[in-house]
Amino acid sequence: MLTPLDHLIINFDHGLRTLFGQPLGTTRANPAKTVPENELTDSETELSARLMRVNHAGEVSAQALYQGQALTARSQTVRSSMKQSALEENDHLVWCENRIHELNGHVSFLNPLWYAGSFSIGAIAGAAGDKWSLGFVAETERQVIKHLEEHLQRLPNDDLKSRTILEQMKIDEAHHATVALKAGGVQLPKPIAWLMGGTSKVMTKTAFWV
Repeated sequence: MLTPLDHLIINFDHGLRTLFGQPLGTTRANPAKTVPENELTDSETELSARLMRVNHAGEVSAQALYQGQALTARSQTVRSSMKQSALEENDHLVWCENRIHELNGHVSFLNPLWYAGSFSIGAIAGAAGDKWSLGFVAETERQVIKHLEEHLQRLPNDDLKSRTILEQMKIDEAHHATVALKAGGVQLPKPIAWLMGGTSKVMTKTAFWV
């Protein structure tokens, strides 16, 4: 039986892996691995790198949210579901970072800030009760899907590798939202959903540049 201190140590280790090490994923193959690398202009390469940096920062935040929610979840079933989703999100984290490096870009310098803030929000959501925590997951994924659709429109047409990664991420996010709702998640009040959207915009706009 793990103690609260054990859980904190595990979460601290997970945070270090997310920010500075090798995240633990599901070992799925990168969907862009077999996609040809088309030649991009300098401006197209820079745009793709910035967009993928935003997506990477979003996955850092997603990891923190899931870990915070799993820490305070009341049901073991919900806790296990959060951890499984976190593993799948880690695949996204690795894919995005690899693509950023291929585009000669860098991850957001503010990732530790995104992680700390999102972990706190996740822990609060989990403490509010499992139905609200699951509803928070569903709303988060809904907003992420919208954000991915916008990036798919902004990506250079010839950047098929980044596009393939985002398409798979979109599929996975929709699955996570469905799982959360089927597990008992409820729709969040509109003011909370609006606040979540506003916070997300701050992160995405900042990560695009920093």
